Amino acid sequence: MKKISVVLCGVAMLAGSLSARAEGDKAKVAERLNAASLVLSQIMATPDKAIPGGILAGASCVVVIPSYKKGAFVVGAQYGQGVATCRTPGHKWSAPVCVQLAGGSFGFQIGGQATDLVLIAMNQEGLQDMLKNKFKLGADAAAAAGPVGRNAQAGTDWKLNAQFLSYSRSKGLFAGINLDGTVLSQNQDDTRALYGADVPFATILGGQQPTPAEARPFVRTVAKYFVEVRNK
Repeated sequence: MKKISVVLCGVAMLAGSLSARAEGDKAKVAERLNAASLVLSQIMATPDKAIPGGILAGASCVVVIPSYKKGAFVVGAQYGQGVATCRTPGHKWSAPVCVQLAGGSFGFQIGGQATDLVLIAMNQEGLQDMLKNKFKLGADAAAAAGPVGRNAQAGTDWKLNAQFLSYSRSKGLFAGINLDGTVLSQNQDDTRALYGADVPFATILGGQQPTPAEARPFVRTVAKYFVEVRNK
């Protein structure tokens, strides 16, 4: 009888520990979602230096990676975690998926910095690439540095070929950035923490998954600027 009690006690402790860990992981994802909302709001608060309205109006998907870290000492490394949402057939924005962006570079360099990144899928091909579990920018999906400003005129190259436009913000500066060679993939652990289960990438971005309470502010922020642009 005593052995059974000990076992049951151990199981209860383990279950409590796992539950606490899951709540902690979910809190981290919620914090990242809030940071992503703040990044978009701050970028769009200055129209003369923001993402042009025409680009937002034509966006299929938006990816925000707050504090993307890039460091180097001879061999460079890049890594960041963020969230992504896609426009669904009903012109609503999907529940977000948790993503990670990783890459590397070689060369004689030293230093480090943290940068906010925004990736925008500009066409249906870009959307389809987002629905894949993992792909490399510049190889599996064409990417180009995006233009900024109220009256910015993007070149014909991205209009014809680029599936993604990329932007960075560091120390108050916001501009297009080249992310060729970096790999975008689903962060399965964080997605599981947010939804409580292994929900497929395509199911979430396709609009077939309800948006959790923690993610609603981020989705509303994306929808806000999309609607504002369409109504102008």
